[in-house]
Amino acid sequence: MNSIFLSGPSLQIRLVVALALSAGLIVFDHVFDGFATTRVYLNSVVSPIQYLANLPSEMLNASASRLVSHQQLVEENAELQHNAVVLNGKLQRYTMLQEENDRLRRLLNTPVRGDIRKEVAELMAVDNNPYSHQIVIDRGAIQGVYEGQPVIDDQGIVGQIMQVGSTNSRVLLISDVTHAIPVRVARNNIRMIASGSGSLDDLIIQHVPHSADIQEGDLLLSSGLGNVFPEGYPVAKITSIVRDEGRPFAQVNAQPVAQLDRLKYLLLLWPNNLVGPEQQNQSTDQ
Repeated sequence: MNSIFLSGPSLQIRLVVALALSAGLIVFDHVFDGFATTRVYLNSVVSPIQYLANLPSEMLNASASRLVSHQQLVEENAELQHNAVVLNGKLQRYTMLQEENDRLRRLLNTPVRGDIRKEVAELMAVDNNPYSHQIVIDRGAIQGVYEGQPVIDDQGIVGQIMQVGSTNSRVLLISDVTHAIPVRVARNNIRMIASGSGSLDDLIIQHVPHSADIQEGDLLLSSGLGNVFPEGYPVAKITSIVRDEGRPFAQVNAQPVAQLDRLKYLLLLWPNNLVGPEQQNQSTDQ
């Protein structure tokens, strides 16, 4: 009876034969490069398998990269929006400071005569009484402010000091119904009186003869009469002239040159014979 399992060479012999065959193939490939073509075919067959094996890793890396990039974009976008808000706030502040700087420059460059001392004041409050045009500024007796002192802005005459405190003062605007200022026409030096009408944008020119040589658009300057306002400062421009022969005088109205409804910085004027506290202290020390 034949055995199902035939005996063959022992494991040791098989191992020796395998090693010898392997060594022979290695030497043959190294010396004669006999398996170069075979390796090319094998690499071509195996390469798709390698791509498939690496595909999950590549997809995972791509997803992670996209996630990181999206998160970075979200963070960068949030930071840019924050910076934009901050910069817009700074820009608004810068614009406001630039406008204030321009106003101060115009104010300090007003044509003040050399024998007049000047000092900048800032608006503190506006009188709530609709029938009285008064404001409060942040300069008072400590700074040498006195009653009747002229006050101007960068455009023209605003009014005069009517009450003086230690650190602030009250200014009566030229538009107040109780205020009047001597003026002259810049074109021909005709002298008149400009009185407040109770409206910030209107002055009444009183007692103007029908034959007076005045025109709409004429600039009215302070005449210097009365020793309150220095001569030559802009006051108003004539806006309307009504010559009704049934009335003894012409009806003349003018618009103040100063921006009475948007005051912020003002200029106080001192004649040469009135000095401030600093000059008084210097004189005392001498």
